[in-house]
Amino acid sequence: MDFCQPNAVRSSGISKLTRMNEVAEKEDPATKSMERNSLPSEKSPAEKKLKKLPPGLKYAYLGENEILPVIINSKLTEGQEERLMEVLGRNKGAIGWTLSDLVGISPDLCMYHICLEEEAKPYRDPQRKLNPNMREEVMKEILKLLSLGIIYSVPDSEWVSPVHMVPKKSGIQVVTNDNNELVPARLVTGWRMCIDYRKLHTATRKDHFPLPFIDQMLERLAGKQYFCFLDGYSGYFQIYIDPEDQAKTTFTCPFGTYAYRRMPFGLCNAPGTFQRCMMSIFSDLLEDCIEIFMDDFTVYGDSFEACLQHLNKVLEICQTKNLVLNYEKCHFMVTEGIVLGHVVSEKGIQVDQAKVDVIAKLPHPTIHKEIRGFLGHAGFYRRFIKDFAKIAQPLTRLLQNEVEFDFNDECKEAFKLLKERLITAPIIHSPDWNYPFEIMCDASDLAVGAVLGQKIDGKNYVIFYASKTLNQAQRNYDTTEKEMLAVVYSFKKFRPYLLGSQVIVFTDHATIKYLLAKKELKPRLIRWVLLLQEFNWEVRDKKGTKNRVADHLSRVTQGEDEEEIPDAFPEEHIYLITRHPQLISWAHHMAQLDQVDTSEGAKKNNEPWFADLANYLVTGELPCSSDATRAQELKLKSEAKYYFWDDPYLWKMEGGG
Repeated sequence: MDFCQPNAVRSSGISKLTRMNEVAEKEDPATKSMERNSLPSEKSPAEKKLKKLPPGLKYAYLGENEILPVIINSKLTEGQEERLMEVLGRNKGAIGWTLSDLVGISPDLCMYHICLEEEAKPYRDPQRKLNPNMREEVMKEILKLLSLGIIYSVPDSEWVSPVHMVPKKSGIQVVTNDNNELVPARLVTGWRMCIDYRKLHTATRKDHFPLPFIDQMLERLAGKQYFCFLDGYSGYFQIYIDPEDQAKTTFTCPFGTYAYRRMPFGLCNAPGTFQRCMMSIFSDLLEDCIEIFMDDFTVYGDSFEACLQHLNKVLEICQTKNLVLNYEKCHFMVTEGIVLGHVVSEKGIQVDQAKVDVIAKLPHPTIHKEIRGFLGHAGFYRRFIKDFAKIAQPLTRLLQNEVEFDFNDECKEAFKLLKERLITAPIIHSPDWNYPFEIMCDASDLAVGAVLGQKIDGKNYVIFYASKTLNQAQRNYDTTEKEMLAVVYSFKKFRPYLLGSQVIVFTDHATIKYLLAKKELKPRLIRWVLLLQEFNWEVRDKKGTKNRVADHLSRVTQGEDEEEIPDAFPEEHIYLITRHPQLISWAHHMAQLDQVDTSEGAKKNNEPWFADLANYLVTGELPCSSDATRAQELKLKSEAKYYFWDDPYLWKMEGGG
């Protein structure tokens, strides 16, 4: 309505509200029968323009004259489509086309309660000023909710909250500003009426009902052949509020004070209540043929027949419980779809390319807020990005206190590389619990990274990428400690996958495999070893050239011309055995420094003193020379206790370690 018109015209809107109030007070939907013999939208179908569908989908109709549309897979065979339409037609009471189709879930099954703290005091907020455009939107919303019986007029209440208008915004788009520069923006498309319940929230006892883990839910869906993606029609409005608590939802606006009969958006315990209700309704089917996250339901099956049977069960339950689905957001019998920002299919889990395309078009950040926004969007898909923390380190450094904002070439390169990694993100596979897990971990000076995967039928599959930036203290660790920190981080990050499973850890730092057997360690390393004892794991050495899944794990070079080998522990010396001429003299020099008597072990052919020791460790055979006495053989066996062979290196631990 036009609020610039004379008062006489505006008064007609108020009188209309009054008439709607009278109708709403006479008819309380909570007292009406819960049976749905026929759909309101079937008797008087709404004239609504159908949206354009993406490739692979099409409209089909459950009613004559192309009414009651549903969205199905366009690639189904004629027989498959007939069987699907038969199931949908038999359960069309579970699908809604207008808000008038919402009957509401039985209060005996689920009802929203507002439990206040013992010392809570009622609070009445005054109404807020609205401009004419906002007033018009409020008028439309109140008329709609009154006609549906979702709200009703109340003369007074101890709790009163104000109406607050917020802009409806589109997704992030890249637009051109006045300076002809590309900038990220979310365009305003309209106004949405909300209620500011902050005072009520402060006094409300919180309901901490848990939501499912998104990554585990996606893993259960990945690899299935068919899916049905369902969505509740204005899900919150399908749950009634306890009549004793309805007055607490009272809100004030220029047209009066109203209270909700059904659960609105904005109440602090609404998400937990809705999730609890949905899990109660589908408790027998959860994690077997359906996954639920709030009002997003995903029915799945390994074949068309299995998925159709599961869909029939779900729709029958929806009809029985009066749970209504939104026809516009339900896609039936498709082979892939978007679930919580990820694409799931028989191949596995992928990033949503539409979101990635938007991120890829973003210009360089110019302020801290834009860096946080970019890292937030890119970080949502960090599971798909190898070495995310290491790549993003130049950007995260700019967010630290007392660091001047300088988006230099290093930051630009990191920004570019992250966008490239998002565009080329791999397909993530769900774990197969019949096979052992493989971890490939690595540490650098700035971050630690890990890859969780499995080897199935000779092929390597990635399940999860993880990385973490090192703090200042951790950057001072020596090489062995950093590599061990990477192992500990991997087990902590992937703990839900690894408990009770066989785990193989691949590392290119050879010392790691001997830490578990070493008696004398630094206290920090001892704590880490104890933490890892609850897992069934083993360490295997794998060079980077062979590591096709995580080629970033081989950055520790061990060239033949090295003269210094990093020490892992105090009072420990490491010896290198090789027949390279230059290194033989180096080995003799190290032997002299340690005052080792090599005369007995030296051969007449100038072999190093440790040749017999190395041969004994490798073959288990004593020297076959006729000059070797019994005492020398016993001495060799005794000395061998303090050495171990890691081809092509010989390691010695002093102090009996």
